[in-house]
Amino acid sequence: MRDYLAHLRVERGLSANTVSAYRRDLSRYAAFLAARGRASLAQVTEPDVAEYVTAVRQGSDGGAVLSPSSTARALAAVRGWHRFAQAEGLADDDPSADVHAPTQLRRLPHALAVDDVVRLLDAAGAGDGPVPLRDRALLELLYATGGRISEIVGLDVDTVSSGLRTGADAGDASVLRLRGKGDKERAVPVGSYARAAVEAYLVRGRPTLAAAGRGTAALFLNSRGARLSRQTAWAVLQAAARRAGLTQHVSPHTLRHSFATHLLAGGADVRVVQELLGHASVTTTQIYTMVTPDTLREVYAAAHPRAR
Repeated sequence: MRDYLAHLRVERGLSANTVSAYRRDLSRYAAFLAARGRASLAQVTEPDVAEYVTAVRQGSDGGAVLSPSSTARALAAVRGWHRFAQAEGLADDDPSADVHAPTQLRRLPHALAVDDVVRLLDAAGAGDGPVPLRDRALLELLYATGGRISEIVGLDVDTVSSGLRTGADAGDASVLRLRGKGDKERAVPVGSYARAAVEAYLVRGRPTLAAAGRGTAALFLNSRGARLSRQTAWAVLQAAARRAGLTQHVSPHTLRHSFATHLLAGGADVRVVQELLGHASVTTTQIYTMVTPDTLREVYAAAHPRAR
């Protein structure tokens, strides 16, 4: 397992968060196999893998009950481990090859209305202290780029400053480079609202926060002058949502969904949105093209000659 995780980290360039998730999934799988008397991967059979999938869906192995999507992720870790073992000569075959994850319901991603996003961003920046300036810049950048929370809190101040300066000659949108899954880099435009919020934070907010620490390259800092964590960034968003009076659940991914949904509603091509989100396949992005029943009714009422 250690060799496989090192392979994911070093050779495939997966992020620390992804490798950590794989480690948790594989540790649970290894415990399940040990309980069945399997002493090596070469002894594992297809029924073992299939019954593990059932066990994590039901929690019958003593662990948490996993959703279909989390089960699919756990099975992906298992499959990768078995393929690696076969390629390294540690097993003759791959017992996971024909085991399938449970069917996942294809749900519409939850996106906020544009007015709700504006209320959220305004609520985040209530005040002129270093923390409100930071919170406004954080949420403006999340919505402006559609970035994952780990990508945004992972930004360094020099990268952002140089990126914004470089893009300033391009007109209304600068270009920021985000490093996503698989350590892949992509260029994402940054509009004037987010640029202004980041600039205000860099000038009037970050120096105060940085004074409390020992010096860090991170763009977004906590009150101790260290890099802002994903958990704290999540809490910032939750607090802003409460102040904005939003009753629906709002997460960092909600802003990512809203980014994609609003672009497509404004006429953006799905392949452009794919590039901006950093999706490896356009199939992942196409879920945003699914229309809601309300939209169907509106279009039908407006377009069908006998709708009224």
